[in-house]
Amino acid sequence: MAWPPSPKLSSSPTALLAAPTALLLLVLGACKEERPAAQTPVPVRIQRITVESTTESRAYTGVVRARYETDLGFRVAGKIIQRLVDIGDRIEKDQVLARLDPTDFRLAVQSSEAELGAARSSLAQAVADERRYAKLLAGGWVSQAAFDQKRAAADEARGRMERAERALGVARNQLDYTELRANEAGVITALLVEVGQVIAAGQLAMQLARPSEREVVVAIPESRLDDAHAVATVDLWADGSRRYQAKLRELSPQADPVTRTFQARFTIEAADDAVALGMSATVRLVREDGRTVMRLPLGAVFSDGRGPAVWVVSADGRGLRRTPVDVIEFHQNEVLIAGGLNDGDRVVSLGAQLLDEHASVRVVAEQAARK
Repeated sequence: MAWPPSPKLSSSPTALLAAPTALLLLVLGACKEERPAAQTPVPVRIQRITVESTTESRAYTGVVRARYETDLGFRVAGKIIQRLVDIGDRIEKDQVLARLDPTDFRLAVQSSEAELGAARSSLAQAVADERRYAKLLAGGWVSQAAFDQKRAAADEARGRMERAERALGVARNQLDYTELRANEAGVITALLVEVGQVIAAGQLAMQLARPSEREVVVAIPESRLDDAHAVATVDLWADGSRRYQAKLRELSPQADPVTRTFQARFTIEAADDAVALGMSATVRLVREDGRTVMRLPLGAVFSDGRGPAVWVVSADGRGLRRTPVDVIEFHQNEVLIAGGLNDGDRVVSLGAQLLDEHASVRVVAEQAARK
């Protein structure tokens, strides 16, 4: 069997030069760098850093009350025959609010007056006898013992006279007490008696509030007692647009046995007619803790394995600089930063985790600093 003839290599010099040249061009073409396409700037939103002092704010719900509230009642027992006021009435000082049946008290006054008249007659007789016996004693007609007896009778008559005068004063006072009068001008906030009711001496009949000074009463838990001494403001539920400055006037030294909270009373400064008694209100207590922080949205902070950081936009608004930050707290929508940034720095506020140091950016919006 015959084998096919082997191909013959050309021995031409031109062919020998052409082969290496083609191979070199092929290698150079493969090693040639491709120029990257121009990078499109990434649109970003930024926020300018503002350094501020940290504050802690808490709110407590309370009720508007008058600073001075008086429980009124009759100083004697009896049957109510007249009530002259209703809840909400504005009254003046010494105004009559209610009356008791005065019949028995008038009789007591008349009886005391009769006792006083009898005591005056007895005193006059005793004094006359004392004077006569003094003259008889001087003439030697009566003994010293007889004169001493008349003098003792006169002293006793003087004592009965004074006792009768005081008894008449008490009877007249009790007659006056059948009229319940206001000790100060104010507003009736409660009525606990009605006409025809028989009440005891000192029984609560009505409540009087002096609206000249109004305050909000709130309950503070024992773990937050320090809040009571913070800066206080009051917001009315009826009109949330109105805010009043307030000042702590009283903090109970003892916790309520049921709720285990401490009652605090905040005086409303410059309270106007819009602040009505019984309104619901919110006391806001703001306390500074002395730290300086910066607030940023949650989307401004990222972590690449080297700790938390943010992107600071360069002065020309195109480049980025990775800046490590010291994070204090994470809140629902924001993060508090203690260091690493300067006042006035411009920071990417959204999508920081999608950027890198080589990215070119374009500022499209600037947010106001968060408060």
